[in-house]
Amino acid sequence: MSHALEILKKYWNHNSFRESQEKIINTVLENNNTIVLLPTGGGKSVCFQIPALLKDGICIVISPLIALMQDQVDNLNSKGIKAVAITSGTSQDDLITLFDNIRFGNYTFLYLSPERLQSAFIQEKIAQLTVNLIAIDESHCISEWGHDFRPSYRNIKVLKKLKPTTPIIALTATATNEVLKDIASSLEIEDAIIFKKSFYRNNLAYQVFTLEDKLGRLLQICSKTKAPIIIYVSSRNKTKEIAAFLNANNFKASYYHGGLTSSTKQEMFDNWISEKTPIIVATNAFGMGIDKDNVKVVVHLDLPNSIENYIQEAGRAGRNEDKAFSAVLVHKNDIRLFKERIENTFPTIAEIKHIYKSLCLNFQIAKGELIEEPFEFNLLAFSERYKMPVNKVVATLNLLEANSIMQISDGYNKKSTVQFLSSSKQILNYSKSENKSSKVIQLLLRSYGGIFEQETKINEFWLAKKSNLLSKQVVEILSKLHSEELLAYKKATDNAELYFLVPREDDKTINSISKNIQKYIKQKIKKATDLLAFIENDTLCRNIQLLNYFNENHPSECGICDVCLSNKVSFQDISSEIINYLTSKKLATSKEICQHIQSKEGNVLVNLQQLLSEEIISINNFNQYYINK
Repeated sequence: MSHALEILKKYWNHNSFRESQEKIINTVLENNNTIVLLPTGGGKSVCFQIPALLKDGICIVISPLIALMQDQVDNLNSKGIKAVAITSGTSQDDLITLFDNIRFGNYTFLYLSPERLQSAFIQEKIAQLTVNLIAIDESHCISEWGHDFRPSYRNIKVLKKLKPTTPIIALTATATNEVLKDIASSLEIEDAIIFKKSFYRNNLAYQVFTLEDKLGRLLQICSKTKAPIIIYVSSRNKTKEIAAFLNANNFKASYYHGGLTSSTKQEMFDNWISEKTPIIVATNAFGMGIDKDNVKVVVHLDLPNSIENYIQEAGRAGRNEDKAFSAVLVHKNDIRLFKERIENTFPTIAEIKHIYKSLCLNFQIAKGELIEEPFEFNLLAFSERYKMPVNKVVATLNLLEANSIMQISDGYNKKSTVQFLSSSKQILNYSKSENKSSKVIQLLLRSYGGIFEQETKINEFWLAKKSNLLSKQVVEILSKLHSEELLAYKKATDNAELYFLVPREDDKTINSISKNIQKYIKQKIKKATDLLAFIENDTLCRNIQLLNYFNENHPSECGICDVCLSNKVSFQDISSEIINYLTSKKLATSKEICQHIQSKEGNVLVNLQQLLSEEIISINNFNQYYINK
């Protein structure tokens, strides 16, 4: 293990190294097939990255998310470790060059999606490589019983045929015993050694609050917390709205969702990491690869999609082992809306066929034709043109992508490009002038090689930071230089790129995957039902409920979740005080009643429920209580 520790000291913070990671690394180094279940924050990446660095050859990493792949590649490259990712936009010519570089350039890691692995050309090139390890990230996607099943993951076993003696390590943060067995079977590694760390977190209090004034409670939580907070919501618009609400109430908050440009994402993320804005409001697009150990509270203002999603998101709190909290804020209407969303989200097979055919018509693809070039795709424009609900189009695209019919690459993952058009002499002369444009030109010349010969990807936000300008100013400067024909500047658009992966065959295309789709939808509905059962069960310790779900036995109660705490609170009859207050006040919310009556909030809510059941009081549409006449 001494060599591994040397690598840790060189590239990682070895002080955070755990005993469980050491055992896994030793097992992988012994060329054993391995399945690793480490909950969020458990340090899964190190378990394959260190063994790969200690062996000759290259490690192939299969990952489902382009953003996550690119993040890991950038992180490795920043440490001087040569890594590359094959994404959906890589052309055949680029692939030839890329594989030549891999073979002769001492690369250590090759990241690719399960969909790209299906390419016969890529398989042929992989067969020519010396592969020291195959790492399958987010391996629960292999199982139809997992919370994010992707049929393309089922075909990863082709790597075992290409490299039969290369060990495989499959990693996940969330999997039941059923899923773990399915992973081993699908990868044909039934002899795999399984490492499974408990989901139990003795420092993390799982708490579910049913209340009327969620925003009021959110302000209370933010007031009491002097450490970083993550607030999860279900829509992109809501991230901006809630962040604005918090800023208006004198908190420092930023927002994050998948539709932001890469530079804006980076800015929001950096502001949160540096705690310039210690509160971040986000969709579930925020989370993968986050390594911030002092998050104190994770708030779910909307219900998560599944228990797996919930435990991953909540688990981002308290990684420094200090006391931390997960707070799910639930209004009585949330349950109804959640059920309606589940019912209305998933398209029927007939709707999927109609949307697929409309996509082919929209891009003028003839029957039997396969066009391998990407199409620029605007979701809202397409939905409006063909009079289809946006949520059904999104769900269909996700299903078609999961079943390798097409692939969609978000525009915000693309990067802007620059290429100098004038001679190097003209550019150098221009850069000598004393103005903001010259600062940007000088930075481009210092930072990007080959910028005269070819289009070069740039990051406007990074350029802005390095030149002490605003991102907006950098964009304006590059646009001006473009208009003056000194350089060609292509700004990344917010549109997506759509790739068709199979020839158009209309109904036949969808019929071939209809069973997969129906299984997937059935499983998604089950996951949602399990989540609701967890939220509504206020009689059994939250920790025990979660551990039972993941097939763990833990007989003792945690003592810190909302259920355990409510069991400790002895009931006090304060109904007469509530009645007297409502008699004088006429109308009052539970928050106002709690502020007036000196009793614990839980006790007030229990008394209110009792008075409602006895029909002594009622509640109106504005969540105000009043005395029945």
